[in-house]
Amino acid sequence: MAGAYSNDLRERVLAAYDRGVKTKVIAGMFRVSPAWARRIKQCRRETGRTRPLPTGGKRPRKIDPALLAELVAQQPDATLKELRDRLGVHCALSSVWTALDKLRLSFKKSRFTRPSRTGRMLPSAVRSGFSGGSVSIRAV
Repeated sequence: MAGAYSNDLRERVLAAYDRGVKTKVIAGMFRVSPAWARRIKQCRRETGRTRPLPTGGKRPRKIDPALLAELVAQQPDATLKELRDRLGVHCALSSVWTALDKLRLSFKKSRFTRPSRTGRMLPSAVRSGFSGGSVSIRAV
């Protein structure tokens, strides 16, 4: 992604506006789009700002990695929701998952937890796959 235009270019464009030069001439002279030149002029008029807004940067983390690792060490079988509640932050469960992934902590059940289901879901007489029965195909 391209960066913002330099402050020098911005000042030269605004100086040309101050001299009364038209937008299309300014755009051709400095090789910028007419829309950008108008926006710079409008921004200076409305806010007084001529410099670009800061871009990028790191957002502050809601989840403290050290605290999360400590909570997982205390109770390895805690669910994502339980971990989020114990962290005391308001975030999506996917954020907790991402933080665990960055810490390279696996999120798997241990052998001491009870199984998810207690019995088979399908009777043993039912087989998977094609039964070999007849198939009818209709022409359209």
